[in-house]
Amino acid sequence: MKQVLTIDNKVSNEKTKDKSASFLKGTLILTVAGIVVKVIGSLNWIFVSRVLGGEGIGLYQMAFPIYFLAFNISTAGVPIAISIITAERVAVKDIWGAKRVFHISMSLMFFTGLLCSLLTYFGAQWLIDWQFIRDPRAYYAVVALAPAIFFVTILASSRGYLQGWQRMTPTGVSQIVEQIFRVITMILFAQMLLPYGLQFAAAGASLGAVAGAVAGLLVLVYFHWKLNKDIDKQYGPVLAPPSSEPQESFWHIMKRIFKLSLPVSAASIMLPIVSNLDLMIVPQRLEAAGYSVNQATALFGYLTGMAVPLVNLATILTAALAVSIVPAISESRVLKDFDSCFRRTAAAIRIANFICFPAFIIVFILATPIATLIYNAPGAGPAVCISAVSIVLLGLHQITTAVLQGLGHPTIPMVNMIIAAVVKVILNWTLTAQPSLGIMGAAWATAADIGIAAFINLYFLYKYINYKIEIKQIMKNIIAALVMGLAIYFAYNIIKMELNNNAIATLGSIIIGAVIYIVVLLLEKGILESDMAAIPVIGRIAIRILRRLGIFKEISQE
Repeated sequence: MKQVLTIDNKVSNEKTKDKSASFLKGTLILTVAGIVVKVIGSLNWIFVSRVLGGEGIGLYQMAFPIYFLAFNISTAGVPIAISIITAERVAVKDIWGAKRVFHISMSLMFFTGLLCSLLTYFGAQWLIDWQFIRDPRAYYAVVALAPAIFFVTILASSRGYLQGWQRMTPTGVSQIVEQIFRVITMILFAQMLLPYGLQFAAAGASLGAVAGAVAGLLVLVYFHWKLNKDIDKQYGPVLAPPSSEPQESFWHIMKRIFKLSLPVSAASIMLPIVSNLDLMIVPQRLEAAGYSVNQATALFGYLTGMAVPLVNLATILTAALAVSIVPAISESRVLKDFDSCFRRTAAAIRIANFICFPAFIIVFILATPIATLIYNAPGAGPAVCISAVSIVLLGLHQITTAVLQGLGHPTIPMVNMIIAAVVKVILNWTLTAQPSLGIMGAAWATAADIGIAAFINLYFLYKYINYKIEIKQIMKNIIAALVMGLAIYFAYNIIKMELNNNAIATLGSIIIGAVIYIVVLLLEKGILESDMAAIPVIGRIAIRILRRLGIFKEISQE
């Protein structure tokens, strides 16, 4: 009897490991894809800027917010809703139901994408006549971007369905292909149309969004075909719904899509709303603190154009982790496996802390050297330094929001974001006007905004799955990060003094600090073998090495 129980436990553990490995494999794929896409995008702007110049880029940037708004309206959080509902159907082996969700949602997205695309196309002149777009030359760029809204809407929905099957490779590959074709088309058409005028060159650059979306969509067509082949192999041809499962009506599925997607959409709309509030408040309060208009504009640029992108760059992995965890949590919830919900949440937050704490220390200590190295703007140092605090809080917010969405409570993060935004507005108004703080006051307000939303999310995670922050584990991260911080501080100053080269000193001290962080964390047993085992390929190799070093104990196979 004891032996049977042991075998059952081993089987259960293997299943848990397989699920965790699948979940983290998806995260790894999306992280790599995110990095590749950002690198390609950064190189793209270098080449496009050389072709169009500041004025041409300005025309493109006048059109892009219209496209971005129309795309957000047309998708309205539907991809996440599709991912959640598909994962629920797959969890109970209702394959016919999962396919039905896909067909219904795609019909909806076809209609909304086409509508928003047509409205953008035919409304372009109206936007100029009513002075929403100040320069009439941007008309051609808006018109060129209009078809992209339709294709990107279909693309996003297709990704949501495949993510519901916990297949993240299609998203990663399609993102890279989309970006490559977008970049090639932008540069090619901008260069070809430049002789006809700057407005046509900007429109040519805008066509990159269309080409990229079509290319990404063609990639997903292949992955849909591959998924259907795998379904036929595993389940056989799925021609009818299972008689044992009551099927949801068309209108019930539509109602669920809207119920899940609208809060997500409202939360995503909060970001541009908060950005516009920052635009209205921060420069004005900087002037109240005694800065001139030009100084206030420069400081605002340091925060929004330099510090915030660095925070987003540092949380690429946690953003990917958030996308991967939504269908995984949905699957566990529909199976009423709340232990799995708890384990996956705990693992995701541990991984987020493992990445975000050292990233925070690096950016905090090397704020001015990093701002000098990347932007050639040492004046951005104070804004970057305080914004570093947001890295840990943003990682936590991304994961907790995704878990609550997976648990079927997307409204909670939206309400929390509204509460936090109100606090941010108050802090922006009061702190930014303090001469001793200035732009650092606005950075503190941003950190408070993210932190409040994250900690309220944590309260609801405790309420629904009894999750509490692992204080002991976090303390290990903090200790390792502090030791790393000391190493970085001294390493930077020594290298800078010896070589008088900021780039080598910055990169060298980061490498030294990262090695020390991992060593300290291993010595204090701050990395769990179970988490490492779930990381594809790299995890197994690392475990073997660490067992030989005696850091992890060899487990008996008997």
